[in-house]
Amino acid sequence: MSNSLPGSSRSITMSRRNFVRTAGAAAVVVSSPFTRSAFARTAASNRITIGVIGWGMMGPSNTKEFLGYDDCQVVAACDIHKAHLQAAVDTINSHYGNKDCKAYHDYHEILERDDIDAVMIAIPDHWHAVAATAAAAKKKDIYGEKPLAKTVAEQQAIVKAVEANNVIWQTGSWQRSIPQFHKAAEIVRNGLIGPVTHVEVGLPGAPYDFPHTVPALQERLATEQIHIKDPSELVMGTPAWNLAVAQPQADLDYDTWIGPSQMEDYIEARVYQNWRWNYNTGGGQLMDWIGHHGDIAHWGLGFDRTGPSEVWGFGDFPEKDAAWNVARKYTVACTYKKEVTGYANDVHMTIAGGSAAISMGCKWIGPEGWVWVDRSGFDCSNPEWLKPGPLPENLRKIKLYESKEHRRNFLDCVKSREQTITPVQTAHHSTMPGHLGLISMLTGKAIHWDPKTETIANDAEASALLTRPFRAPYKLA
Repeated sequence: MSNSLPGSSRSITMSRRNFVRTAGAAAVVVSSPFTRSAFARTAASNRITIGVIGWGMMGPSNTKEFLGYDDCQVVAACDIHKAHLQAAVDTINSHYGNKDCKAYHDYHEILERDDIDAVMIAIPDHWHAVAATAAAAKKKDIYGEKPLAKTVAEQQAIVKAVEANNVIWQTGSWQRSIPQFHKAAEIVRNGLIGPVTHVEVGLPGAPYDFPHTVPALQERLATEQIHIKDPSELVMGTPAWNLAVAQPQADLDYDTWIGPSQMEDYIEARVYQNWRWNYNTGGGQLMDWIGHHGDIAHWGLGFDRTGPSEVWGFGDFPEKDAAWNVARKYTVACTYKKEVTGYANDVHMTIAGGSAAISMGCKWIGPEGWVWVDRSGFDCSNPEWLKPGPLPENLRKIKLYESKEHRRNFLDCVKSREQTITPVQTAHHSTMPGHLGLISMLTGKAIHWDPKTETIANDAEASALLTRPFRAPYKLA
């Protein structure tokens, strides 16, 4: 999925799965207490062994990037869809010219292998916490996709597991490893636009049919003279719903796919990749993107370990029991209190999806100028900053962590035991505006959040949505 913004200066064009592939170690790192992992047991070979868990949207692109590095080897693959698993193993073994990559239906078997140092986890949001805490408990270093988890409580569990087991974590918020995002954030962090007063975070609104399974559904319904634009119009208990429900594909273990979420009817158009548009398994465009542009907004502000104190969200929702039930348009207003963040002033952030008023990307606004950045390019109020290359050294009083390639950064940190450019705590805080905004939308109330205790004040209904019930027998490690 690519995104563009008309009428702005652009220097680089990016897409979700096709971005700059440049080898090289991170130029700047920060110290970390991480000292031990599975890699420590096999470090004599200096070759990192990796198991990949999930071969859907991001699994193939992440794996193919790892395959390009000589200091690591992908030795195992897991997926509960037989066709996807076969594609994974064939891709990996074809690259190496051997049959060494082993196939697994159960990721626990990968975690039990002492000869595997790290795992790449690219599975639906509702599975993130169960798999990640299990991997951390086995002291595997982890490259995990964003958002960090389905709920705030699950994210807290991942943070705790990663820190308790001293493993390296890299979040798939790869925009931090792209030059224009680094430059934009560095301009803001160095105070070149003055203290930021407002941030605009533009995200997509309506769901997007990634695997193009909706046309087949529409064709099936049309035989009964039922016409829908997309599955957000498909409501449980109707004739259209009954026509849409089918038996799961024979090569898909659907019961395991649902995992810790609540069991529900199988509708092909809300499973593979389109699970994002159902709150039982995903979080809509808001949660699919907050770990990208929300993450960059925090990076520029220096808010990687803090969050908003007040959040108010408004959403345009389909029926609650629609096949796609996520908000199609939404606005989230956040206030970051200076007493909490240590910033010079309160900062107001507006997150909008499907709004023409806010452009896709991240825009910081201060008394002395503004900076906007997206995958489609970079623009700002000062023409001097638009010149190619990094900022002049005399302006870089604060130099942000540099990574030339996101998976490369992960491998380097597995070796050095230093933190990655998007460690687990960063991922946790970057998604908080999205989680709290969604809770506000669902309850219709403002959320008063304490970033230090990570609790919602005086609201039992909202606090209950910080977590969710797990279907038996699933649990966090």
